[in-house]
Formats: sequence, C-alpha cells, structure tokens
Amino acid sequence: MIYIETGSDNVYHNFGLELYFAAEKKLDEPVLLFWRTTPTLMVGKYQNTLEEINQSYAEQHGIQVVRRLSGGGTIYTDPGGWQFTFIDYNEDAQITFTQYIAPVVDALRALGVPAEFNGRNDLVIGGRKFSGNAQYKQGGTTVHHGSLLFDTDIAQMVASTTVDPYKILSKSIKSVRDRVTNTSEHLPQPMDTDAFKQHMVRYLMRGSERVYTPTEQDLVRIRQLAAERFDNWQCKYGANPKFEIVKTGRFAGGKMEFRLTVKKGIIQDAAVSGDYFAAERADRLAQCVIGCAYEKTAVLSALQRAGMDGAVYGVSAAEIAMLITE
Repeated sequence: MIYIETGSDNVYHNFGLELYFAAEKKLDEPVLLFWRTTPTLMVGKYQNTLEEINQSYAEQHGIQVVRRLSGGGTIYTDPGGWQFTFIDYNEDAQITFTQYIAPVVDALRALGVPAEFNGRNDLVIGGRKFSGNAQYKQGGTTVHHGSLLFDTDIAQMVASTTVDPYKILSKSIKSVRDRVTNTSEHLPQPMDTDAFKQHMVRYLMRGSERVYTPTEQDLVRIRQLAAERFDNWQCKYGANPKFEIVKTGRFAGGKMEFRLTVKKGIIQDAAVSGDYFAAERADRLAQCVIGCAYEKTAVLSALQRAGMDGAVYGVSAAEIAMLITE
C-alpha cells in the first residue's frame, strides 16, 4: 500500500488527483488517500444535481458542488469529516464493497467505535449512518471512496440538501439526527480530527510506510483534470438527465408558474401561467428562455435581451430568473 497526501482541501483538486493516479499514473501497489474538503456537496454520477441540493443555500454559504465519477447519492462534507480513497489496480469488473469497507470498520473498532456495515454501501453505529461509500472502475482500476462523519455540521448538511423550501428545517434536522451520527460522539476518549486521521491512516496502511509525493509535473496534470472533469458548469449541471420541473412564485404583481423541460442543463421547453398582469411583449416570456443554460445568470441575460424587465406588472426580470432557477 502506498499513501499519498493530497495536500489540499479543495474537492476538485482531490478528485483530480484521485483520477490521475487511477487512470494515468499507475503505481506498483494500491494507493490510499485520506483527505477532507471545505464545505462541499458531492452528487452521484447519475443524479440530477438540481433535485438533490438547495442551490441557492449552497451559493449563499460558499458550499462547493461537485459530481463524482461514482454512483450513489448526494453527500455533504466539510472540514469536520474525512474522505478515504482506495485505488486498486485490479481487473475485477464487479462492484464490490466488503474488501474495502472491512479494514475501515476494523480501524474504527480498534478505537472502541461499534461500527457496522449495513450490507449495501453505508457504515452505521447503532443503526445511524456515519459513512457512505461509492465505487467506480477506470481502465482496469477500482476506485473506492467513502466519507466519514467525524464532527460534521449536521444543521448545514440538512439545509444544503433540503430542496423543498416549504419543509420545516427544524423538523428536518431532528429527522436527520435520528438517522445519522458523528463518529466523535461514540469514542470512549475524546480525539481531535487530526489524531483521528493519523490513527486511520496508520491502520489502513497495514504496516506499510511507503509514501509517494506528487511531483510538479504530476500537479500540473492534476490541476488540468480538476478543471476539465470536475470544476465546471457542464460537469456539475450539464450532465443532469432530462427532467421536468414546476416552479411557482407569488409576487406583488401576482402568481406565476413555470413548467420547464431541462435536458443536459439546457431548457428545452417552457410554459408559464398565473394571475399576473403583463404587457403584450410578455407573451414571449416562456419562449425567450428556451435554449438557455438552466442557470440564473444565463436566464436573466435572456430575459433582459428580450425586454422582459417591466413586462410583467410588479415582477422584475431578476425575480423571474430567480424563480425559474432556484
């Protein structure tokens, strides 16, 4: 086993590094990464980002959004949690979790934490989840990565993944607290996040002391992969499957309801209804957003180009753009 210190809490860099050592620079033994991020929402490969996250909350609170190369659900991570990655150079085409999860469970039990594998892809303590795991294959390489809630901000986790603005947040937090837990709450003795990392790395390395430090040449390519495969709008939102969405808003000028069809992040069809008052040019309101990226700035720009500022009584183009995209 070879350990690589990512040297970064930037999720795009770390996923770029993960992909680089999985697909382009294969070492002579399996690789272990143990890393963390700034507040981040990690969306599964096959998910619709906009159905999984509270985009406006994420933007307001500086929470990064990234699409993983692995399947599974959306998770929230922050500096109070850890991520681990096993990069295994094998030819196994099947998705298998046990061989990668078992040593993590053993490492936690060595600390006195009664961790268990739930049989699908989660680790639990007393039935409460503290770790999600996912996996993908890349040219004969298995990449298994997982999260470990240690001292994660549960309230922010709930707020950033609660899409329906009409849900009562306090109830959502209580519901999540009943289903998830932080590892730190189950340690027999207090331990800070860095000491926890040191223990986990030492245990997962299984006696190996091999370390690889990325060269400047490595880092140049890692930065390229981070930008090309993770840190851009197309990867985060453009890869969304086709979906239909209804957005309803009440304004000083009346109620407006948009029905949108979005495919690969582009508005394919749109219709608007409501009890609002509007100038004649507002008849083109729905038509002018078709072909736009499903993103607030792009929609607002299209509305303004079409002269929709002031076209609807008591509703600005900015308010319409916000309704459509948030």
